[in-house]
Amino acid sequence: MSVKINNKFLDGFVNEADVASMTKRAYSAQELLKSKKGPGNDYIGWVELPENYDKDEFARIKIAAEKIKKSCDILVVIGIGGSYLGARAAIEFVKSPLYNNLKKDTPDIYFAGNTISTTALTELLSICEGKDICLNVISKSGTTTEPAIAFRVFKALLNEKYGEQGARERIFVTTDKERGTLKQFSDEAGYETFVVPDDVGGRYSVLTAVGLLPIACAGIDIEAMMKGAYDSMKACELSDSEKNPALSYAIYRNVLLEAGKSTEILVGYEPYLLMLNEWWKQLYGESEGKEHKGIFPASVIFSTDLHSLGQYIQDGKRNLFETVIDVKKSCEDFIIPNDPRNVDGLNFISGEALSHVNSTAMLATLIAHNDGGVPNIVVEVKDKSAYTFGYLVYFFEYACAISGYILGVNPFDQPGVEAYKKNMFALLGKPGYEGMRAELEKRALNK
Repeated sequence: MSVKINNKFLDGFVNEADVASMTKRAYSAQELLKSKKGPGNDYIGWVELPENYDKDEFARIKIAAEKIKKSCDILVVIGIGGSYLGARAAIEFVKSPLYNNLKKDTPDIYFAGNTISTTALTELLSICEGKDICLNVISKSGTTTEPAIAFRVFKALLNEKYGEQGARERIFVTTDKERGTLKQFSDEAGYETFVVPDDVGGRYSVLTAVGLLPIACAGIDIEAMMKGAYDSMKACELSDSEKNPALSYAIYRNVLLEAGKSTEILVGYEPYLLMLNEWWKQLYGESEGKEHKGIFPASVIFSTDLHSLGQYIQDGKRNLFETVIDVKKSCEDFIIPNDPRNVDGLNFISGEALSHVNSTAMLATLIAHNDGGVPNIVVEVKDKSAYTFGYLVYFFEYACAISGYILGVNPFDQPGVEAYKKNMFALLGKPGYEGMRAELEKRALNK
């Protein structure tokens, strides 16, 4: 099993009776998910995805990835939220946060369309000057503001650089199978298209073409990734919390919530976990945060953030718990050299592996935070392979669905996300929103 739960640092924070009670609720939530009768059941295609994914499209993804790798220096992936976070998390987890700076035979990969920042867009355009470029545009509808603006800009760039025929060979679109503005436009323009499944929401879509195409372009083994997800799926099917780590994780975090721990901090001890943390925050925040319920998802990278947030976690308000991702094997190790003058006073660790120092820092922090009143769930992860990434993604997705049903919410919708969009469209003068504009402008002036 590539993912295990270590509950040793929950001693004194959870009791057997609370765990037993929550376990019954978790089993009921699991049955609701399996029955396909729970809230949001039209968006649970991800549950059986590792077994029932479209094999023909999977083969096309690999062919397209090879074409992209041979034809460009830079792949620009345009998408926001679930349309980019999973792919970026995979690339940084399996390869490196410094992927674009590594020596490699795959293209640099940059992500656009996830902000409305003039600075970010102009800087990326500058990076692309003089380079051969391909685009992967990811949007269910094609009308989401941030990626739609980026696509306008980069489509015009490619048309100018290569002509419409040449651009056609360099633009790959992941969108709805049959409907929507982007699908219609892509078919008319002759772009190769891949599918955002109707029954898989964006934050659960990393193991579809949404994530797999850019991941494959980075030279990552997507077959191994899907095998990891499949094995995780089989573990998650078990109705035994001691053998099913996703059930165990869902149980513990909800026991802690009912004990007043309303903030969960996902902790990584490696920089390559940063974007996985960001993907996790969307997954849990968007799935659970509704009807004034849910655990607030936050994240840190230690030991870096121990020098900024460590004080608060140690001594601040006791409404939080930590979930620590403990990667057992990262890469080849680095041995700390000896300094004859011992200027820094660190010769006591000369000759030690740097990974040993990092794992010791983790243990020391776990003990310190426990002593400070912070419970810790430790998620032990085998390594940083593509297989393990697939396993970990499915583990978190399944636990999230169970947690949502335990809370009594629909973990597959996101009604609150639309509020800012409606206000923004009205203030920008989008047709159809005229009635809202005057009222919003008046309210803004009175703020």
